[in-house]
Amino acid sequence: MKLRFPRTNIVHQLLKVRNKKSTEKHILDQVNLILVEAEKKDELVLKEIRQGKDIEHNDFDPDHLETNRIFHLTDIYQICVDYRLRFLDSKFFKSEIPYEALMEIKRLEKTHETTLKGFKIVAPSKLFKLENADDPLLFAPIGNDYYYLVHKWGDDLHPFRKMIMWPFKTLENFVLLLLAISFFTALLVPDGMFSRQQSTTEFFMIFFFIFKWFAGLSIFYGFKMGKNFSTEIWNSKFYNA
Repeated sequence: MKLRFPRTNIVHQLLKVRNKKSTEKHILDQVNLILVEAEKKDELVLKEIRQGKDIEHNDFDPDHLETNRIFHLTDIYQICVDYRLRFLDSKFFKSEIPYEALMEIKRLEKTHETTLKGFKIVAPSKLFKLENADDPLLFAPIGNDYYYLVHKWGDDLHPFRKMIMWPFKTLENFVLLLLAISFFTALLVPDGMFSRQQSTTEFFMIFFFIFKWFAGLSIFYGFKMGKNFSTEIWNSKFYNA
């Protein structure tokens, strides 16, 4: 008859080793203390995002910087103008900050042995609490107009957002759009509406009056709604800027 020895349960053995050193109450107290400290740290990070002041640089460790996360202000400006986004202090951001962003901030602070401040966010205007006058990027300043991408969350932008926002990029772009719309609208005017045989001169007169009509409506709407072009509002904290 063969002797059969019971198999060793490594979890049970681990519990035996642990219980020799500490009681369950002591373990729970230590874990609770760790959780409380972690919660306090989360609150401090969140407070800095919500109420932080604008500063020019953080004390990053150059040896731990990732080059694919470093962007100059001119790069951020170009993206904001192309996609009609805002680049503002994080205190103006009205949506929720995901926990993953807090975790990434704490990881970076631990790696670089510093406390990050002066956060800024790139996002559409609707995600900011703007004063009266679809994928956020959280940045921290490095210095000399360089910024470090801390975290990105949310959905990607609409694939046609850049094309849709092109007319609102500059005044020149908007005028070109009005000219194109006016030209195609003039083509829709039936021949013989103003004369038996429409000449080229008459066509351009109709085109000119249609352009004036569209331009007038656009100016009225722009002033009424306080709208401006992307090159002017990309870093403005005012709604009607």
